[in-house]
Amino acid sequence: MGYQKWSYELLHGFCMDAFEKFGFTEAEANIIQDVLLTADLYGIESHGMQRMVRYHKCIEKGMIHVDAKPEVVFETPVSAVVDGHDGMGQLIGHFAMELAIEKAKKSGVGIVSARNSNHFGIAGYYANMACKEGLIGFSCTNSEAIMVPTFGRKAMIGSNPIACAMPAEPYNFFFDASTTVVTRGKLEMYNKAEKPLPEGWALDKDGRPTTDPAAGRAGSLVPIGGAKGSGLAIMVDVLCGILSGGPYGPHLHDLYVMDEPQGVSHFLGAIDIAHFIEPAAFKSALSAMSREIKALKKADGVEEIFLPGERSGRKAEENAANGIEVPQPVYEELLELGKPYGLSL
Repeated sequence: MGYQKWSYELLHGFCMDAFEKFGFTEAEANIIQDVLLTADLYGIESHGMQRMVRYHKCIEKGMIHVDAKPEVVFETPVSAVVDGHDGMGQLIGHFAMELAIEKAKKSGVGIVSARNSNHFGIAGYYANMACKEGLIGFSCTNSEAIMVPTFGRKAMIGSNPIACAMPAEPYNFFFDASTTVVTRGKLEMYNKAEKPLPEGWALDKDGRPTTDPAAGRAGSLVPIGGAKGSGLAIMVDVLCGILSGGPYGPHLHDLYVMDEPQGVSHFLGAIDIAHFIEPAAFKSALSAMSREIKALKKADGVEEIFLPGERSGRKAEENAANGIEVPQPVYEELLELGKPYGLSL
């Protein structure tokens, strides 16, 4: 699969123009594009601009309501429940995390759950929002049933990612991982590239292992670490769906079927480090821990030990300076997407 390299500034402009043409305000478009391009900067192309065509189709089908505004329906000094009213997931996630950060700065901790949302991009973006404010941030989201529970043959749980971000040097601790071996977006990228999947990623609709990305998309994904990943995914579904009063697993609607709003829920939190330890001391200790880990004797054939967030941080610096590689199939999709609006790369 070929790639075209474009500057961050050019892609930013294209995204802003496109989302404003879709009906979002300038401020809303800026939030959405930032989530998408952050994924591309980090090298997570499955959750970057390649999602734009899917989002546009969801808007056209009425799954995503452009005019919806997040609403706080229950609140305490340390918690809140937000109803997203089937709006754009990025806007709902951003609103909820801003509220969690505000509460953490006042009360030491802020926990916000959000229901009636849609796909919100990389979970790590929202955890990182808190980290940029000097807080510990965490976020997770449920999704439509695409994971087969351990020993099962039918999808019941979502890929349900978990993310956490904490301030450190030279790179913040930044962990973001789905509870499946890979995300559905990764299968979509392999399908566009017409490449077979590695073994152990997916099952077909009959519960048999497959390396065909189309069969995997029609079937189910495999949990990380067997029962451990399956258990973590269920935990995320409880925190996101059940705790917010929203649906879970098989009761969510499929992003790819586009028949009804997804009904996705999110669980986001921020912790003020100063309520436990002096923030500078925390950052210094975590940075020292990171240095100790990197200084460990390396396994045979390994040149460097990486910490969560280190490779993505380096990748972001490189892509910001040298441009972001856009896969050729995604580039062609974006050209078609922009035509009705007079937009082009």
